Amino acid sequence: MKPAQIFHQYIWIINTLRAYHKLTFEELNQKWIDDGVTDGNPLQRSSFNRHRDAILNMFGIIIDCNLITYEYYISNKEVLSDDSIERWLFSTLAVHGVLADSAAVKERLVLENAPAGEQYLDIIIRAIRTNYRLHIGYKKFEAEGYEKVVCPYALKLFHQRWYLLALNDEEQMRIYALDRMTMTELTDETFEMPFDFSAQAYFSEYFGVLTNDMPLDHVIIRAHKWMPNYLRTLPLHHSQREHESTPDYTDFSFDIRPTSDFLGELLRHSDGIEVLQPLELREKMRQMIAETLKRYY
Repeated sequence: MKPAQIFHQYIWIINTLRAYHKLTFEELNQKWIDDGVTDGNPLQRSSFNRHRDAILNMFGIIIDCNLITYEYYISNKEVLSDDSIERWLFSTLAVHGVLADSAAVKERLVLENAPAGEQYLDIIIRAIRTNYRLHIGYKKFEAEGYEKVVCPYALKLFHQRWYLLALNDEEQMRIYALDRMTMTELTDETFEMPFDFSAQAYFSEYFGVLTNDMPLDHVIIRAHKWMPNYLRTLPLHHSQREHESTPDYTDFSFDIRPTSDFLGELLRHSDGIEVLQPLELREKMRQMIAETLKRYY
């Protein structure tokens, strides 16, 4: 069986248990047949058990069985609501499965451009997995190119671009955009990865990929018009909390380091968002908007 077909079966099992919450094997098998997952052939219990193990290993999703009712269910649904690699992989494969079944209507599907720099992903992931240093060529926009040897720590996808977080020879953590790399190759030098390093924790106080030592702030914004529902369905940051709400606006707070990535995201939503606190940040936003307005006079 082709890998794509197997992945399709994994996704079907996950989505079916998410939709119906709890199903006996007999109920699950009937839905499997009704949906024609394997051209009407039944789901074998041995195959289902293998799929459960594979789903756990690949996505971190635990499919448990209630020993009283003999119903199967996902016992850790929260794994599908965070920003982990398992959640991203599940989403990507789910979309892939839908698109594979939609070839006949491909002219009516409008997609965003694929993430830039993907040609370097394989070698970078190999370096991350084996703790080998990377020799990269890099050229910033409107700057001279250079070559550097770095210790690859993590990859992050942001706004359709891949970024490498790496430690350079000056013991500084730096971000390198893959679409600005001119070459990359493994060296024969290894490095020691700190045992307590967590990429999730490293970026947890930031929005986007830009990081610096600016202090953590308690930011309060007021969302107008369509923005409250937009932010409820797609939070900007894991620290987002909803506060006062009226028919005209809703206030949200964030505990975040307000880098230019975060401010740019707020500006992207135009008059739908207003910064209330801290006052220094409100003034900075006002100045940025004023500078932008000058270009239209």
